[in-house]
Amino acid sequence: MRPAITRLVWAIEGVVRGFGVLAAWVCVALVLLVAGDVFARYLFRTGAVWAQELQWHLISPIALFGMSYALVSGDQVRVDVLFDRFGPGVQRAIEVLGGLLMIALGIIVVRLSLPWVEMSYIRGEGSPNPGGLPHRFILKSLIPLGFGLLALQGVAHVLRHALDLPPRPRPRPEPQG
Repeated sequence: MRPAITRLVWAIEGVVRGFGVLAAWVCVALVLLVAGDVFARYLFRTGAVWAQELQWHLISPIALFGMSYALVSGDQVRVDVLFDRFGPGVQRAIEVLGGLLMIALGIIVVRLSLPWVEMSYIRGEGSPNPGGLPHRFILKSLIPLGFGLLALQGVAHVLRHALDLPPRPRPRPEPQG
């Protein structure tokens, strides 16, 4: 049973790391888009509403996928000054409780945001600005997706700390020669 749970945790964390890589590439796209917009504005005295809207649209997956990636990477906000003073049992209990709260928060936000996304889709909501982006439901759908991912990582976090599971082994590089 324990090896199956370990593989499940590794699989969940693999999915979360994949979304983290996606968020990193979205950061690259955002930097390129902002640089292009700045060059277009200052060199050619032109700009596009859709490009400006896309800039703030791209911040959403960075934040929404990045929060789960921070949790799997151990980079979440924690008061380490206090946490480091506790014994291993108390630390594990805090991690499990934190993971349970992540699951609850994720489920609540997913449940509250799905009707909002559905309404946006039904209405065909788009940008109110001329030349803006259509299909605003795509952006809004990142909210339940991001918080669903957070809840999923919360499950992996709880299992990892409650059962004291080992980290996933990293593949060894092939010898050069």
